[in-house]
Amino acid sequence: MDVDIGNALASVASPGISREGLERLDERVATAHERIEAGRANDEHGYAALNLPERTDPDAIRAAVEPVADVDALVTIGIGGSALGAATITDALADAGDGTEAVYLDNIDPAWITRRLEALPLESTAINVVSRSGTTAETLANFLVVREAFEDAGVDWTERTVVTTGESGPLRSLANRHDLAAVSVPDGVPGRFSALSAVGLVAAAVCGHDLEAILEGAAAEADTLTGSLFECPAYAYGATAYALDARGASMNAMVPYAESLETYAEWFAQLWAESLGKDDLGQTPVRALGVTDQHSQLQLYRAGPRDKLVTFVTPRKTADRDIPGTDVDELAYLGDATLGELLEAEFEATEASLAAAGRPNVRVELESVDAFELGGLLYGMEAACVLAGELYEVSTFTQPAVEWAKNATRGLLGGGEFEEAEAVAEKTTLRVER
Repeated sequence: MDVDIGNALASVASPGISREGLERLDERVATAHERIEAGRANDEHGYAALNLPERTDPDAIRAAVEPVADVDALVTIGIGGSALGAATITDALADAGDGTEAVYLDNIDPAWITRRLEALPLESTAINVVSRSGTTAETLANFLVVREAFEDAGVDWTERTVVTTGESGPLRSLANRHDLAAVSVPDGVPGRFSALSAVGLVAAAVCGHDLEAILEGAAAEADTLTGSLFECPAYAYGATAYALDARGASMNAMVPYAESLETYAEWFAQLWAESLGKDDLGQTPVRALGVTDQHSQLQLYRAGPRDKLVTFVTPRKTADRDIPGTDVDELAYLGDATLGELLEAEFEATEASLAAAGRPNVRVELESVDAFELGGLLYGMEAACVLAGELYEVSTFTQPAVEWAKNATRGLLGGGEFEEAEAVAEKTTLRVER
């Protein structure tokens, strides 16, 4: 990926950072890079994620999913990092796959789950259940529901299930007991950083995507990690986002200009929020989609509070389609254009409109939305996030606030004694009823 931070400079935008400010910040980037490289060298928790391009074995993943390689649909059961990385990859590369439908059960809304299951051809569907611990309540609940649906339909779920989990735990025991296909979640890699492991690539393998190209793209991005933000696109992005947050841009709107990257914005939101939102620090990620949200959110970004960084992700090359001519004079100009040209013009106009209003924005460019470039984008944003965490001086790879809510949920359902559950009964109320 290439990054253009010109519209985040103080000479263009407010808030913005001066070139001198970037040079001062670059000294901290160099120090942070040394810490990151030491963490990678020692395979420390979290930092180990940045070693995945060279550690992940695509042949082992393909071998594990071989029993379900001919299915028409794959339902992946996971939540958060156990689903978003895989969904980002299969959604972005859907046009390049073998036609296998990729479905993700990453919520427990009963009506939604029922509709999704009713729409699946269970006799030709496989299951991929993903949980490192094998105890994630939402994932295990949905797996039990899906398993029952298979049994009710007379389909042997044991012949159609791939388990992606840790070396021990309930799911690993289940896989061993029923001789299920199983792959391991890598050690030292939090879920939101695991897209480039089996967690993100099992679904891609079943759907016929090029795992080697994804990992090669990530490895190419890893090769750009140096001690300067002026030489490394990932560090340029992470450092600029951090600097603008410190200057008042406390929100980061991620706006891909490719429909296939809409799920990527969801993946980014988890990565950025869960990694950096600690100690009253961190940007709030916002998900948007170009051009759709030019008509729903751009007004706020251009004329609302000056508390936002807008990040555009755009491919240089994309499939195209001619716009048919029309005899409506006001629309005649469209007949000489293509949808791709219109999309590019809309992006450039939006970018320029924000700069004209003095609103900071950053452009992230891909050559195209393909396996190689997508691998580079995922790796680059992970590295940017790790760098930002070093600059914020937060514990990037933990999520204590999430664990609090998990404990409260377990306590409410009778899964043990947790003091967090007691807080639920202490809720302050001020009802306004009809």
